[in-house]
Amino acid sequence: MPYLAVRDARAAIDYYVEVFGAARRGDAIVMDDGSVGHAEIAIGDSVLMLADESVEYWHIAPGRGGVNPMHRIEVSDVDSVVQRAAELGGTVLRAADDTGNGYSGTVLDPFGYRWMVATRSGAAAGATAGATRPEQPRHGEVGYCTLTVPDDEAAKRFYGGVLGWRFPAGRVERGWGIEGAGPPAGLWGGQARAGWKLMYAVDDLRSAMARVREQGGTAQEPERQSFGLSSECVDNQGIEFWLWEL
Repeated sequence: MPYLAVRDARAAIDYYVEVFGAARRGDAIVMDDGSVGHAEIAIGDSVLMLADESVEYWHIAPGRGGVNPMHRIEVSDVDSVVQRAAELGGTVLRAADDTGNGYSGTVLDPFGYRWMVATRSGAAAGATAGATRPEQPRHGEVGYCTLTVPDDEAAKRFYGGVLGWRFPAGRVERGWGIEGAGPPAGLWGGQARAGWKLMYAVDDLRSAMARVREQGGTAQEPERQSFGLSSECVDNQGIEFWLWEL
């Protein structure tokens, strides 16, 4: 279980909550001088301990003779987490790419620690509202699920409180990834319609669009997204969905 020494534990906790979707575990132990003597956060199934540095007890932060190990964290959307880490004051040491051992990137946080941000084993590297690359499904299978809502902040509070979902920042305005929901999924706020919108994988997008129209639905012209070619469709009963070409 890692135990980090940092120069501002409160700021570090806020950073890890915002970037990695960490959850605070209990109340921090505050020393007489106001410093944080012990705090815990959970990132997924892992627990991370941290405290303000104490030279007296050789609990030394990086940059002052302290050790700077690499920590690996697995997420559903590597690109958005790396981007968020940089936006909040971190440094991208290695841009996200496929190294041959999976999709990952490396960041240095504002407190001197290095993090390898990697795709969760067996999970997607991202998609639509909350990410950039859906996991490769087969033809006809659901490749991604998007929960569209008018108020994304209210939805985050509700589902985070009820189901424990975490919401890393996505790559579109008011778009968020969903971690903990099972299949690759995202949350998209500011939408008039509330409900789940599915993305189905197809071998040939143009042929699938033609079949949608033949069966009484509608299919918009394809758009090139970061994860591939897709078309926004409506079936013959008014249900919206996407088609995504494998």
